[in-house]
Amino acid sequence: MTGLAFLIPIALLMGAAGLAAFFWAMRTGQYDDMDGSAARILIDEEEEELS
Repeated sequence: MTGLAFLIPIALLMGAAGLAAFFWAMRTGQYDDMDGSAARILIDEEEEELS
């Protein structure tokens, strides 16, 4: 039972840290251009350098 007294606050702190990281990512614009990143991975950079 004393193990739960340590594990529950640790789990709550880790959850709060994950939520804070998510809100930080949303505030700084990490998820603004999801389609552009998906299309950018398909562009071959070697072809652009040759031309």
